[in-house]
Amino acid sequence: MNDNTTIAAISTAQASAGISVIRISGDEAIRIAEKVFQSKNGKSISEMKGYTCALGMVYEKEEPIDECIATVFRSPHSYTGEDVVELSCHGGVYITARVLRAVYDAGAQAAQAGEFTKRAFLNGKLDLIEAESVMDIISSRSKESARAALNVKEGALSRRINQIKDQLLDLAAHLNAWADYPEEDIPAVENDSLIDSLKSVEAQFNEVLRNYDNGRILKDGIDAVIAGKPNVGKSTLMNLLAGFDKSIVTSQAGTTRDIVEESVSLGDIILNLSDTAGIHETGDEIESIGVDKAKSRVNSAALLLCVFDSSAELTEDDFDIIKLAKDVPSVAILNKSDLPSKLDESIINEHFDEVVKMSAKFDDSAEQLVQAIKRVCAVGDINSSNALLYNERQRMLTMKATSCVSEAIETLYIGLTLDAVTVSIEEAVGYICELTGERVTDEVIDKVFHQFCVGK
Repeated sequence: MNDNTTIAAISTAQASAGISVIRISGDEAIRIAEKVFQSKNGKSISEMKGYTCALGMVYEKEEPIDECIATVFRSPHSYTGEDVVELSCHGGVYITARVLRAVYDAGAQAAQAGEFTKRAFLNGKLDLIEAESVMDIISSRSKESARAALNVKEGALSRRINQIKDQLLDLAAHLNAWADYPEEDIPAVENDSLIDSLKSVEAQFNEVLRNYDNGRILKDGIDAVIAGKPNVGKSTLMNLLAGFDKSIVTSQAGTTRDIVEESVSLGDIILNLSDTAGIHETGDEIESIGVDKAKSRVNSAALLLCVFDSSAELTEDDFDIIKLAKDVPSVAILNKSDLPSKLDESIINEHFDEVVKMSAKFDDSAEQLVQAIKRVCAVGDINSSNALLYNERQRMLTMKATSCVSEAIETLYIGLTLDAVTVSIEEAVGYICELTGERVTDEVIDKVFHQFCVGK
């Protein structure tokens, strides 16, 4: 990497806490840290070995600021691959800001968003896939999403992609050697064997692509809408799943007139829930706006939780909701199951593959709902240890590489020269290298790390 400036930033949350960590990275990290830190044992930071700590005091122009622990990481055995010093001080907002200011005054530059991880990538500590997973770990909202992101960080996806790349490189090397050195004793390229090898690679790419939806669900969750006519228990269900009173609940129909949103962990998946206004015919202008918003949200939902009152017969409003659910993955919830049933369940069973009976006042049926949602969304078999694509950049480049392999297969079928096959294979390798960051533009790198938080 060409940037030899030394950077610093707060690497912990900027709020009152037990401790705060100010990270300094670069060629001058140790010298700058020595200007602001004095250990209690009299040992200077430059005398400290990597992976060692010292207790001391941080100073600003000879004025003591706070008691602090300095941790030293020597290049190349650090997160960024550079010399790194981390100052762990008390976690007050004021104290943390003063320590950071002292570090800046000593010669460090303010780190940009994601600059520590960017330097780790540029110094070969991480590939681009692994670097992207760092923010996925930070932003994880469930056990499974955190586990999946950590597996990517530890190289699960990179290893899978590089295995496929190696197969393509072997094919390209054989094709080039056979074409360039005809006098050598190189085995001839058999079309059938080459097609089989390319089809195997294509299948492996497609398997990785199939896992993209699973990765997206683990990372971003499922956009789910709770829909039903007024007063069937939608808001009570919302509060049950959220674990607190998010929506207003009263016995009066039409209490919810706008969309109420909340993300909840349901088993090992995230639901981005929207509680909508009751869908029904109304002459009330304000209610009508809420109903229109509800219908619009239903049309864009990835999952629909259709709530019906099992203690009452189906109405025209209920049938309207059944029609809305026709083209959306849906679960029917027969609410108020603690009351005598008057609803014709055969109609519900005819239109919905998954039906759950429950009383939103009690949570004993919550697990049935979780399993029904998993079946409808086909997420019951998500394995967070698989090589999961985690963002659109990764999916797009994998699709382009797959397309090149498909073109190579088609080229063989229509009888074009092996040179054309080699070109397609090498293009596929190029997209893989862009995916891992082995061959990538500065613009792409900046775009990736711009999404990071400062301090990471």
